[in-house]
Amino acid sequence: MSRAGFCAIIGAPNAGKSTLTNRLVGAKVTIVTQKVQTTRFPVRGVAIAGDTQIVLVDTPGIFQPRRRLDRAMIRAAWGGAEDADAVVHLVDAAAQLGDKPADKKAKVDVETIIEGLKTSGRKAILALNKIDAVKRDELLAISQRLFETGVYDEVFMISATTGSGVDDLKARIAALMPEGVWLYPEDQTADLPARLLAAEITREKLYLRLHEELPYAATVETTKFEEKDDGSARIEQTIYVERESQRPIVLGKGGQTVKWIGQKAREELSAILDRPVHLFLHVQVDEKWADKREFYGPGLDYDA
Repeated sequence: MSRAGFCAIIGAPNAGKSTLTNRLVGAKVTIVTQKVQTTRFPVRGVAIAGDTQIVLVDTPGIFQPRRRLDRAMIRAAWGGAEDADAVVHLVDAAAQLGDKPADKKAKVDVETIIEGLKTSGRKAILALNKIDAVKRDELLAISQRLFETGVYDEVFMISATTGSGVDDLKARIAALMPEGVWLYPEDQTADLPARLLAAEITREKLYLRLHEELPYAATVETTKFEEKDDGSARIEQTIYVERESQRPIVLGKGGQTVKWIGQKAREELSAILDRPVHLFLHVQVDEKWADKREFYGPGLDYDA
C-alpha cells in the first residue's frame, strides 16, 4: 500500500532546514546560503522512501518579528507545521553550546519554537543537526534537556551536510505518512514555479557573494521568462536593494560583481532546467520593497 503525506521542517534561522530538505529529496529544491533567514516562504520538496512519498515543507526560520515581512514569514512557518502529518524541529546543536551573539539568539529562537509547540499541543521529532561539531556527551546533554520540555516524542542526531543519520530520520518520517496515493508525479522534486525558482537561485548567488557587505535587504524578481524557438530560455531579473549605497556593492567595480552573480546563477539554472539559459540582471533601488505585496512569495499572507 502506498503512502503520501506532508512533513514540515521548522527551526531557528540558519539551523540547516534548507540543507536537510535538499538532502532528503536528493536534489536541490531550496536555496542554501550562510545568510540567516534565507527561506522566505515554504518550499515543497518531494522525497521518495520506498512506496512512500514525503512532501517536505521547508519553512522560513521562526524568530522574533520586526517588520511586516517577518510576521508573514513566521505565520507561514507555523501554518506549514499545523497542516503537516509530521513535524521535524531542526536544532543547531553547536549553537546550543556557543556564547556568540548569534548562538544566544539561536537559543532564544529555539525556546520560542518550544513554547509555540506547547501552545499548539503538537508533538514534533527533535533533530539535532551539525553533530560533527559537538562532542557526544554534550549532544546527549542537549538532547535530554530539550526532550524534557515535553514537546518531542523522539530524537534523531544528524548532519544535514554530510548525510549522517539522515536516512534513519527519513525512514521514520516515511512511517508517519498516512496511506494514500502519491500527490506528485514520481519524477517531480518540487512544486516551485520556474520563474520563482530562477529568482531564488539568483538570490542565493547574491548572498553567497555579498553575505558580509550586503545586509538582509535585497530580493530578486523574475520580470520575464521566455521560451525561445531554439529550446533555450531568456530570463530577465531585477535585483532590488533598499538604499542607493547598496547598488554599487551589488554592481561591483566595472560591473564585475553582478557579472559573477549572473554567471553562477546562469550555470546552475542551465543545469536544473536542462537547457541553455540567457540571463540578464538589473539592479534597482526600492527602499520599501519588503512592504509591497508583489514581493511576497506563495504561502505568505500580506494582509494578515
